[in-house]
Amino acid sequence: MRETVARFAVAYRRHLHPDGRLDDDAPAFARDPARLIPLYRAMVRARTFDAKAVALQRTGQLGTYASALGQEAIGVAVGSAMRPEDVLLPSYREHAAQLLRGVTMTELLLYWGGDERGSDFAGPREDFPVCIPVATHACHAVGVAYAFRLRGEARVAVAVMGDGATSKGDFYEALNAAGVWRLPLVVVVNNNQWAISVPRSRQSAAETLAQKAVAAGIHGEQVDGNDVVALRAALDEALGRARAGEGPSLVEALTYRLGDHTTADDASRYRDDDEVRRRWAEEPAARLRSHLVAVGAWGKADEEALLAEARAEVEQAVAAYLATPPPAPEAMFDHLHAELPAALARQRAEVAGRGGHG
Repeated sequence: MRETVARFAVAYRRHLHPDGRLDDDAPAFARDPARLIPLYRAMVRARTFDAKAVALQRTGQLGTYASALGQEAIGVAVGSAMRPEDVLLPSYREHAAQLLRGVTMTELLLYWGGDERGSDFAGPREDFPVCIPVATHACHAVGVAYAFRLRGEARVAVAVMGDGATSKGDFYEALNAAGVWRLPLVVVVNNNQWAISVPRSRQSAAETLAQKAVAAGIHGEQVDGNDVVALRAALDEALGRARAGEGPSLVEALTYRLGDHTTADDASRYRDDDEVRRRWAEEPAARLRSHLVAVGAWGKADEEALLAEARAEVEQAVAAYLATPPPAPEAMFDHLHAELPAALARQRAEVAGRGGHG
């Protein structure tokens, strides 16, 4: 005898189309331009910062940098949906979310400039620093969410990672544990179609990445990652479920990496230029701007004022970053141990004795 014991489906959500047209079943907040304009402003702010960071790296004033060009809707949706008391565990393309959470541009530049003081946020003190290792922060997020549940706190841990992270063991272990314990965790997969030079099609044989939630017994869905309206609606629901004790969620945001993987990469060596040009027609900022213009809520003067404001903010942050004195060389020893082992204590004393010129 053979029979079907279970059936599963993966939902896909889109409300705002590439031409700026809004679906009839879009959430109520999307009918109010006053709710959408802050989302658009946040995307432009993040993109302006992003462009300047790349320029700083190209002129030797910043270390290797991971651009979020074309993926701003994901960070903006995450950052705007979270409450201040929630905890963000970002990967390396979440500048938009971090800026909305209160991390300053100067702190971000310090971090990418190799100064770990940039991870000591003055704003969201409990948010995690940027996670460079792929998917390791998925397990950290489970620990954070478990702590929230033990304390009886209505808070949510939100971890953001790329499509390549879903191939890692840490990812599967984290989802499984979160499902078993019904933890207040939301995992957002930024599926930008490329894990450095490896295309999504060679990352996983799964038809969607959202279906990986099925094996963990948790809610999973796929969303147009260039549609900030659909993303925000999906995250509002996921965060609401987590806060209400209804368990974790996985949101797969389908987008496209318009730039290189990092400034150490050259995507033109492995990616077709025509494909990139086609993807520009779907990018999130222009999509929302088209909608706002169509409903009479945005115009040329608004755009020019916003760009001037964003550029001025970025330039002010760059000036503060470049004026920040470097940390003392012995500072590298100061945050790894509560009490330095003898060998490291000797090294620290030796470095300090060189007077910062070692």
